[in-house]
Amino acid sequence: MSENGVDEHPKEKQRGPVVLRRGRREELTTTDQRLLDSRGHTDWVHTDPWRVLRIQAEFVEGFGALAEVPSAVTVFGSARTGRDHPEYDTGRRLGRALAEAGFACITGGGPGAMEAVNRGCSEAGGFSVGLGIELPFEQGLNPWVDLGVNFRYFFVRKTMFIKYSQAFICLPGGFGTLDELFEALTLVQTKKVTKFPVVLFGTKYWQGLYDWVKSSVLDGGKVGEKDLELLYLTDDVDDAVRVVKEAHKAWADAH
Repeated sequence: MSENGVDEHPKEKQRGPVVLRRGRREELTTTDQRLLDSRGHTDWVHTDPWRVLRIQAEFVEGFGALAEVPSAVTVFGSARTGRDHPEYDTGRRLGRALAEAGFACITGGGPGAMEAVNRGCSEAGGFSVGLGIELPFEQGLNPWVDLGVNFRYFFVRKTMFIKYSQAFICLPGGFGTLDELFEALTLVQTKKVTKFPVVLFGTKYWQGLYDWVKSSVLDGGKVGEKDLELLYLTDDVDDAVRVVKEAHKAWADAH
């Protein structure tokens, strides 16, 4: 006992790498006993330690499934884009052009603009990939996905988008597209990823966002001039593919 009355060496119990002291050490069973006992509640499958294993498993599955995907471009866009909408045709043409340029196409695997890109890529004989996500409502992978992986966790899925892509192209989309857009911009700005162009396709749709970043964020001193250059706006499929090809060549030359 120390001078201030605190027990410097309290009794303890070790539970693997975890140390339990004082009242926390009073456990009636051991970890392996609980493992081998088939009785009891199944609440343990929803605990945080078990989630860690599921997260790990998702990373392993994703890395394993995508390891041999050729150079790829991730294309985002709205799941609400109808097949009769002009943006659907744009996505289809973009997917075809990327495939013809030798790139695999990765999307979120859903309907709408994502389906259009997967469809165009698959029809051109390219490698069409869909990375789905578990949602409260039914969605599923679209029928034009050649290789599909479904994820529980958004952050694991985001890692796959970044790790296996050479560029992002954003078609008009909603919160999900905006989320991925700014995720990519942050990683490029902080040099977590390099030689990674971010293309905003559809100037009418994206111009307002670009102008706001320029007039409010840049002028307010929250980003620099070079940060604004990370965004490239276009309405032309060939132009978007050109930007991707040039960036990929620069990256290849540097490696």
